[in-house]
Amino acid sequence: MLIDFFTRLRSAGIPVSIQEYLSLLELLRSPAAPTSTEDFYHLARMTLVKDETRYDRYDQVFAVFIGQLQAQAGGTSIPADWLLQTFRKHLSDEEKAALEKHGWDRLMEMFQERLAEQKERHAGGNKWIGTGGSSPFGHGGYHPEGIRVGGPSAGNRTAVKVWEQRHYRDYDEQQTLGTRNFKVALRRLRRFARQGANLELDMPGTIRGTAEQAGLLDLRWVPERHNAVKVLMLLDVGGSMDDHIARIESLFSAARSEFKHLEVFYFHNCPYESVWRHNERRHGARIDTQDLLRSYGEDWRLILVGDASMSPYELLYPGGSIEHNNAETGAAWLQRILSHWPHAVWLNPEPSGSWQYRQSIAIVRELMHDRMYGMTMDGLEQAMRLLSK
Repeated sequence: MLIDFFTRLRSAGIPVSIQEYLSLLELLRSPAAPTSTEDFYHLARMTLVKDETRYDRYDQVFAVFIGQLQAQAGGTSIPADWLLQTFRKHLSDEEKAALEKHGWDRLMEMFQERLAEQKERHAGGNKWIGTGGSSPFGHGGYHPEGIRVGGPSAGNRTAVKVWEQRHYRDYDEQQTLGTRNFKVALRRLRRFARQGANLELDMPGTIRGTAEQAGLLDLRWVPERHNAVKVLMLLDVGGSMDDHIARIESLFSAARSEFKHLEVFYFHNCPYESVWRHNERRHGARIDTQDLLRSYGEDWRLILVGDASMSPYELLYPGGSIEHNNAETGAAWLQRILSHWPHAVWLNPEPSGSWQYRQSIAIVRELMHDRMYGMTMDGLEQAMRLLSK
């Protein structure tokens, strides 16, 4: 059974050796053998994948492999061979423009119908769940508004839902290259206070005390000055944000060094009912957004960082999240968050010249009352000035 898994990993460019494969089989025969799919996922990854940069590729292979097993066992799944891409159909601009958007409710209804009716693999078509064509369902092709199933994005980034579980990695707070300009901009958000032990020389006090002692040195000390402002950062991660990783890591690293009171959480595309601290544990260790609202008072400054590039359904429809069925809209949660933290800005790494072409950016800017700024020196300085008021 696992030979197919092994060959799929090799075909995906993950250098799995025969010895590692045999080690996995030995572990499966031992008392430490996993008892659940999740345990097997972690055991196999630990045994077979030596480089964490290949974790995402491993996740995709694992999803297809497990989906195939579930289908053979009679579970509700999409057979893996339906999603093997063998070619890509190239559409002209006119053909792309002619494709119909179905709307959220109709799209979900059509997907359920295809799952119930489809009995075989399709590629290059415009209706069934398949690859390389213009169907709203599948991957590797093009549709202006569809559900991506079982494969990577073809680069169009028009899916309104993704049928798979993806894993992201945390931004690196130790990133130092290119952080100097971010530090300079972030320093505009400062509210100094002297706190803690007396560790800093009080030069005016020392001079005054020495003069009062007729020249006898009288050293005076005061607590160090710290930036007392409290900052809460919510960072968008994954998907189209992968294009901006280096810049976000530079901003993150600069914020870590500038703000003594900094709390950081992640979300994907839009904050909903939960966020998370670490992407590695985002499915098992989520934090309710309501708990976040209760834990951090309105005196915290909120900085949301994301490209705000998503399907408008994610903001305006219940269940519109690309990854799960959210009970409330993204817009409702964003309004609730902004009501609690009135001192808030949104930093967008996308060039401001492209904002007018994204409907979702226009919606977020309206929800933010136009407090969206580009990640340029001028944009950051404007944002920090606003937060410092």
